[in-house]
Amino acid sequence: MVKKYILFLILIGFGFAESIADKTKSMDKMDGYLNLYWENETGKLWLEISDFNQEFLYVNSLMAGMGSNDVGLDRGQLGNGRIVYFHRVGPKVLMIQPNYYYRAVTDDPREKKSVEDGFAKSTLWGFTVEAEEDNRVLVDATDFFLNDAHGIVSRLKNQKMGNYKVDKSRSAIHLPATMNFPNNTEVEALMTYTGSNPGKYVRQTTPTPIAITMRLHHSFVELPDDNYTPRNHDPRAGYYPMSFQDYAAPLDESIYKRVITRHRLYKKNPNARTSEAVEPIIYYIDPGVPEPVKSAMLESGGWWNQAFEAAGYKNAFQMKVLPKDAHPMDVRYNMIHWVHRATRGWSYGSSVDDPRTGEILKGNVSLGSLRLRQDYLIATGLLAPYDNGTAVPDYMRELALARVRQLVAHEIGHTIGLAHNYIASTVDRASVMDYPHPKVTVNKKGEIEWQDAYGVGIGEWDKISVAYGYQDFPKGTNQKEALEEIIQDGIRRGYTFITDQDARPLGSAHPTAHLWDNGKDPVSELQNLMAVRKVALDNFGENNIRMGQPYSDIEDVLVPIYFLHRFQIEGAAKVVGGLNFTYALRGDGQMVTEFLDPKFQMEALDGLIGTLQPDALTLREELLQLIPPRASGRGRTRESFNSRTSVTFDGVSLAETAANLTCRMIFHPARATRLVEYNARNTKQPGLEKVLNKIIKETILQSAPAGLGGEIKRNVDFTILDHLMSLTINKNASPAAQSIAMAQVNSLSHKLFRNRGKSSRDKAHFSMLQHRIKTFLDEPEKFEPIKVPKAPPGSPIGTEFGCTFENPFNNNSK
Repeated sequence: MVKKYILFLILIGFGFAESIADKTKSMDKMDGYLNLYWENETGKLWLEISDFNQEFLYVNSLMAGMGSNDVGLDRGQLGNGRIVYFHRVGPKVLMIQPNYYYRAVTDDPREKKSVEDGFAKSTLWGFTVEAEEDNRVLVDATDFFLNDAHGIVSRLKNQKMGNYKVDKSRSAIHLPATMNFPNNTEVEALMTYTGSNPGKYVRQTTPTPIAITMRLHHSFVELPDDNYTPRNHDPRAGYYPMSFQDYAAPLDESIYKRVITRHRLYKKNPNARTSEAVEPIIYYIDPGVPEPVKSAMLESGGWWNQAFEAAGYKNAFQMKVLPKDAHPMDVRYNMIHWVHRATRGWSYGSSVDDPRTGEILKGNVSLGSLRLRQDYLIATGLLAPYDNGTAVPDYMRELALARVRQLVAHEIGHTIGLAHNYIASTVDRASVMDYPHPKVTVNKKGEIEWQDAYGVGIGEWDKISVAYGYQDFPKGTNQKEALEEIIQDGIRRGYTFITDQDARPLGSAHPTAHLWDNGKDPVSELQNLMAVRKVALDNFGENNIRMGQPYSDIEDVLVPIYFLHRFQIEGAAKVVGGLNFTYALRGDGQMVTEFLDPKFQMEALDGLIGTLQPDALTLREELLQLIPPRASGRGRTRESFNSRTSVTFDGVSLAETAANLTCRMIFHPARATRLVEYNARNTKQPGLEKVLNKIIKETILQSAPAGLGGEIKRNVDFTILDHLMSLTINKNASPAAQSIAMAQVNSLSHKLFRNRGKSSRDKAHFSMLQHRIKTFLDEPEKFEPIKVPKAPPGSPIGTEFGCTFENPFNNNSK
């Protein structure tokens, strides 16, 4: 009886609820996909809901960021995109996210229901009904829009940047960017996070670090219609997969389903060889981009039309500047954002996708504005252009713009669904989806030439990928066979695909899949870069800085030149104990795996050992005399060399740092383990013992030259020895690799005992090496490598979203 009475009171309460018209009569209404009402007196934003249990897309993003690469909270950054629906339960309205990772693709509703109930959903928010009218309800959505939807609190905490929380008293709806349209509702909030113990990157970029104010954007978007047809993912085609599990799949099929992510694009006439698109793909450039960068972006973004033309489209990919009345986070606009940060950082491409099908609804590129300055810095170091005056030579400006053009095309490629293809640089720059190193050589006169530094236009691989993803086949075509022929055509012409998982890890094995490389093979390109580096260092001096610039700034220009070969070292090292392979499918006729030529592997090892020699690591005395301690107001940054000599420039430690870059590759536990296995499988393959013998013989056991080169050689000896001893106890190495490395340590100890050196300096050096080995052998569990000064960043600084591969190996760096 009591329960019935309570229910009666609740029903009466609903019956007398205030109408929406009465509740909102003093508010400003914004008609659109979901009607909004702004209440100026209270600062509240009200939301009208009518279509319950109707799915739509909810996307959050960051419109105004923090400006730190390391923290990774950028202007224009997309957050989560998820399908949600409103579900009413009495006075509550719940926003629920269904689980599209697990499905039953079937017409049987009971089978669908069983899978739906088998996995959890997520209720993202709960609203309270404040008014209703004609099956419509009104809720106060202010707290929802002022919540930390972008996960900023957890990101700051995870990055050890302090303990923060949303301060609602300092947060509010940002009305200038709150808009409504027939198919999407856009709301922006000015958010302030207050906290304590702000980290150094917060202090670097925030005027008052205990209060960080940014702007979050929320988008409610109508889902697209059912006229889009997903296309199956093929690991050879170069696309990102969208995956889910289909529990209605037949027993003879995998439950794991993968489709590619791509824009919707269809021909007006699929039967025509060339046809206009029903609706072209249009990308918009941030109007805040300055000239001449803006024109360079418009030009290179348009390169993609070459690929779509090759697939039979006419003017299907277009570039424009964002209209003045458009908002960059509006999902109707594919955007290229010009992002400013405190230091140079990654650019990246992301997208808003339909979780049901993989259809890309919005491409979103973030371009770091400081990236082009790094190429300018490299050019300054290589070419020493300031013989007379301070003006920036025109060819250096063009070089920086050439890099921007390539970068824009690359990041747009991600947002049309394409993944990195790191094998493309070995096939005449076949893809803009590789990471390019500027092409630079030494001519017959011994001068550095910088011609065709970056590629122009879309590559042949890009055309193959676009054809696979976007070709609109005539009616009656066997699509499976047609798609296979696109891949086979590429294979016949020598174009294949190797991506991040097999290129980024330091222990990876593919001989031609590398980042920031050039040339047909990594060994000859290492030789080329070492020759370029030598010429540049021999010519390095005051012409590398402008007139009136502090001499200490020479150090800043020197950094990328001294480490010019750092990425090519990684490429050459993968040849040693490497394995050639493809993402072959059974029956496609491709090579699956094959060992590398043993001679080629030893040539790679020779090149790597060459990077450890004193003549490759020692700077000229004339140059060292030109680098004083840092000028007042020009302190060291993370882009500077690290020093053991306090404020003065350290001409020895930088050599240790460079040597460490080589040693972490050739002594890598995965590489060592492969050398043992491959030699056991094929005795013609170089074994670990042979490789270690050669390294030790041509480095530690060599005589030291006189002067600074001798001191550098002796310091590098300790770096090599520590890596060798680290390998013996590295838990990631096989027991066989550990035992072979241990035998080499013992053998080296005996050789050092017999060869005590001629000079007192050599005797002291060999004695110290022996002592270090003995200490290690006595108590290996207590071994600590000498802390080698860490190399300044080579790749852009900070987080590369979606592209980071951990390398949890001891590399002797601090």
